[in-house]
Amino acid sequence: MKVFITGATGLVGQQLTKRLLQQQYQITILTRSAQRAKQLFADKVSICTNLTDYQNFNTFDAIINLAGEPIFQHYWTNKQKQKLTDSRVQLTQQLVQRINQSQTPPHTFISGSAMGYYGDCGQQKIDENTKNGDQFPARLCLQWEQTACNAQTRVCLLRTGIVLAKQGGALKAMLPLYRAGLAGKLGNGKQYWAWISLEDMVNGILFLLHNPNCQGSFNMVSPYPVTNQEFNRILAQFVKRPAIITVPRCLLTLLLGERAQLLLDSQKAYPMKLLSMGFQFSYPKLKLALPKILAKD
Repeated sequence: MKVFITGATGLVGQQLTKRLLQQQYQITILTRSAQRAKQLFADKVSICTNLTDYQNFNTFDAIINLAGEPIFQHYWTNKQKQKLTDSRVQLTQQLVQRINQSQTPPHTFISGSAMGYYGDCGQQKIDENTKNGDQFPARLCLQWEQTACNAQTRVCLLRTGIVLAKQGGALKAMLPLYRAGLAGKLGNGKQYWAWISLEDMVNGILFLLHNPNCQGSFNMVSPYPVTNQEFNRILAQFVKRPAIITVPRCLLTLLLGERAQLLLDSQKAYPMKLLSMGFQFSYPKLKLALPKILAKD
């Protein structure tokens, strides 16, 4: 099977590409840094640095779109918001255009989204039928998803939670603070964090790729969401350090601006569609998942 991947040098993309290569897939990746791609994958993948090299995707069986400007890295000025939007929506639009121009289009288009789609839902249980929120992350995800759904093929949308991995992402950023005893709950700590291990995230994408009956949006999260307070307690127990600091909501908003939403919004989300299709999680519960996630090489 031939697969075209964007975002292959990111946290999820790296692991997914390696898994697909192990399964003898022929991989082409779109990247702005051919040097970085060669460092990661050597000559095992074909590298595309400009999408204009392809007028259509006749030769590919599936397209997996994981690219996007990091959402937490910079302050959300109007210019940065536009950059975040363009890096997702414009690229997705270009991919959709090539899918629709294909005489023999790929059978599957898997495209990114995020828990931000739902906004702040408090204690409400979220499934894939829950309506979208109205803040910037929700509007961004809605536009991103609507663009992907224009593809004239099977479309799967990845509404992704916090991906936990030793080698990158949120967990890698948090660990130094926890190990130094400088961590604690954010705001009142009652907001739900929907999370997923990197291994389950990759397994979930492969499950969607291999199952033609899967279509539409999927909550890529563990079936056991935890509050920020619970997350803080479990991670502190794991590193055997106190985590008693409380960071007030007003301070987070002052320091981060609108980005504080990503830490303070509550999303008690469940992967109902994945579960209904028979997907099995390797690491469903955080307390059991953390030791295994952080023990991996």
